[in-house]
Amino acid sequence: MKIEVLQRNDLELVFKVEGLKTGYANALRRIMISEVPVLAIDEVIIHKNSSVMYDEILALRLGLIPIKTDLERFVFQEECDCKGRGCPLCQVSLTLNKRGPGVVYSGDFISEDKEIVPVDDQIPIVKLGEGQEIELEALARLGRGKEHAKWQATNSCSYKNVPLIGIDRESCDLCGDCVERCPKKILEIRDEKLIVKDVLKCTLCKECSEACELDAIIPFHDKESFIFKVESTGSLEPEVIVIKASEILEEKAEEFLRELKAAIEGTGV
Repeated sequence: MKIEVLQRNDLELVFKVEGLKTGYANALRRIMISEVPVLAIDEVIIHKNSSVMYDEILALRLGLIPIKTDLERFVFQEECDCKGRGCPLCQVSLTLNKRGPGVVYSGDFISEDKEIVPVDDQIPIVKLGEGQEIELEALARLGRGKEHAKWQATNSCSYKNVPLIGIDRESCDLCGDCVERCPKKILEIRDEKLIVKDVLKCTLCKECSEACELDAIIPFHDKESFIFKVESTGSLEPEVIVIKASEILEEKAEEFLRELKAAIEGTGV
């Protein structure tokens, strides 16, 4: 197996994997979406709310604000030694107290943990009129995307097979029709040869092959090579999401192996 990082920034990671089966690639994608845990506001205690927004809608909106997460420091509340009572190991309290007029932003939260704050401090929550006020406490806890969308670590997570373009140079007459038809403009005639400038940009639309009357160009894909694109909500760095998903997948495989061995031993086979 070979992995190559193609693009990376604070929120997005694009990488190519060679020597991978489709089932494994899809399992990894699904785990990144639904099982990598992050912190999200799970409980809201509203002391005052004289805004135009109902308490329930306000609480729902708060839950969808991405929260920076440190997986090394927090555990699921149901697994915590506090037995669900709530402690610094399983939850973080954020308070909000603001009077209008003005817009309440995610940056108005005051967290008891300076490291655990909203990813973006400019997310608008509600607009307060003159004399209107909001006072509340929000509790952020770990969860998984399969339980609620607010716990999804990714905005999007996708993969595609690595595209390839085969060229029959004996048949190609360099007419240039495929060059003109390619929507991504990745084909070029250079030094009396048809070349592919950046095959990874190919979408396999097959416009080039349809334009070629001589069937000299054939786009196809590598069945065991994939390009992953992972976009984080900002709660975790994108590479952390991939690593954590890989660890979860490994744990699932190990658990399956243990249970299988136990089942076989139990039957005496």
